[in-house]
Amino acid sequence: MRRKIVAGNWKMNNTLEEGIELAGQINDLVENTEINDVDVVIGTPFIHLTEVNKVVGEKIGVAAQNCADEKSGAYTGEISASMIKSTGSKYVILGHSERRTYYGETNEILVKKVNLTLENGLAPIFCIGEVLEEREAEKHFEVVKSQIAEGLFHLSAEEFGKVVLAYEPVWAIGTGVTASSDQAQEMHAFIRKTLVEQYGEEVANNTSILYGGSCKPSNAKELFENADVDGGLIGGASLKAEDFMGIITAF
Repeated sequence: MRRKIVAGNWKMNNTLEEGIELAGQINDLVENTEINDVDVVIGTPFIHLTEVNKVVGEKIGVAAQNCADEKSGAYTGEISASMIKSTGSKYVILGHSERRTYYGETNEILVKKVNLTLENGLAPIFCIGEVLEEREAEKHFEVVKSQIAEGLFHLSAEEFGKVVLAYEPVWAIGTGVTASSDQAQEMHAFIRKTLVEQYGEEVANNTSILYGGSCKPSNAKELFENADVDGGLIGGASLKAEDFMGIITAF
């Protein structure tokens, strides 16, 4: 049975002190609220990982927002998957639209990052999604299928079972525009159908697919009621503990 997951992505926000304070606030709310079968994840900047892992309890998993595509060596400024693992973190967000757009991450690069993440016992939260021009050209299904196939279909069924997918309609990130509930379900159902074709129904039905486009407390319940939407990858709303908690409790 696939897991319900609400994952926060802080992006490049919060000083170390602010991050520790926010993580503590989220942890207190999670610890003191009855949450039914929902995995909570917070994705912090690299410098926060060690300290945030000390602050949160067992109900919260910590994610890095990226990792290097090499194991180690002369790669100044990079952070390896093994370094992330050593902080106590459990997840790595990979292929976020901002990484693809601003930093030129290709599916070929992401294959290496996925492999290193899994080799170090970390779970990839693998992001996929189309930009506005691709949706307007009615290429959104083609684009998303290609991202999944080229980035992940080299994995065995067992390896793929450790992956979480996050669909980001890029045109709905930071714009205030949200994909309708029907649009979200349509794409999530298509993604699951794509997984069935590659890995079969059991793997597909056990894969969590998160929605990652301007999800907030006011629309989370409607989005999460869809049969194939298993949670959210939350940006701005994860920077306020009460807003983030409002999304978690939407289940």
